[in-house]
Amino acid sequence: MLKDIFTKSNKPKKKKYATIPSENAKHDVPEGIMTKCPKCKKIMYTKEVKKNAKVCLHCGYHHTMTAAERISSLIDADTFHEINEDMTSQNPLNFPDYMEKMEKDRTKTGLNEAVVTGSASINRHKVVLAIMDSNFRMGSMGSVVGEKISRAITLAEELSVPFIIFTASGGARMQEGVLSLMQMAKTSTALKKYSTSGGLIISVMTHPTTGGVSASFASLGDYNFAEPGALIGFAGRRIIEQTIREKLPEDFQTSEFLLEHGQLDAVVPRTELRETLTTVLAIHQQGGSAW
Repeated sequence: MLKDIFTKSNKPKKKKYATIPSENAKHDVPEGIMTKCPKCKKIMYTKEVKKNAKVCLHCGYHHTMTAAERISSLIDADTFHEINEDMTSQNPLNFPDYMEKMEKDRTKTGLNEAVVTGSASINRHKVVLAIMDSNFRMGSMGSVVGEKISRAITLAEELSVPFIIFTASGGARMQEGVLSLMQMAKTSTALKKYSTSGGLIISVMTHPTTGGVSASFASLGDYNFAEPGALIGFAGRRIIEQTIREKLPEDFQTSEFLLEHGQLDAVVPRTELRETLTTVLAIHQQGGSAW
């Protein structure tokens, strides 16, 4: 007993220190509440980024926008009326797993195809819009995409209002083969007919705009705009370098490079786009008042 008491009384007491959590400790942060910019690596509240039209608050990087987000950021409230929303692609070449992949994208995006079309108003200026969404099959151009865009152009001609298209695409849809490539001619012909009738065409190229889309309707606007840093081109960088056996500039196929070489009219930050479109529409407004 005495031995036990002696041992306990002489045993040094442990000092109390504050516990510092390890760097790898998990924190209960709700998923989606924060957004990390892929360019500057800064972390921001997602809601603040969305308030800024999904443009980074620190470096100006333009995050990908869905068609619904773009409509919400540009269009006068409750003025968008979608057309041909029920059109869906078939599988004319019996391409393996094509319809399953289409259904998966429909579930993921809530869209039936890679483009949303309809009529709307921008600061009381009536327009017809076609907005591509890269979240659906990478915005690839199949037969339905080409048909929806062509019908939207026809509607703009019938209503005598400007036509605005937002492009975001990886190019022609390989699962539809030559039927996909035919959409280049179809949409270009529709734009030519509309332009001949006096229609105004505004093209806004977003990241990425490549392949057959960049080689057809994306580049046929009376005004060709692009968002900062957007990849715009036909063939891929590696293919071009292998073909010409030369090293391309670092900024090759960016919107800034195209502007410098005369292929764009302006590079317009997303936060300034509504104002820019309003100015252009007002310049071409007929009769001194909004349609």
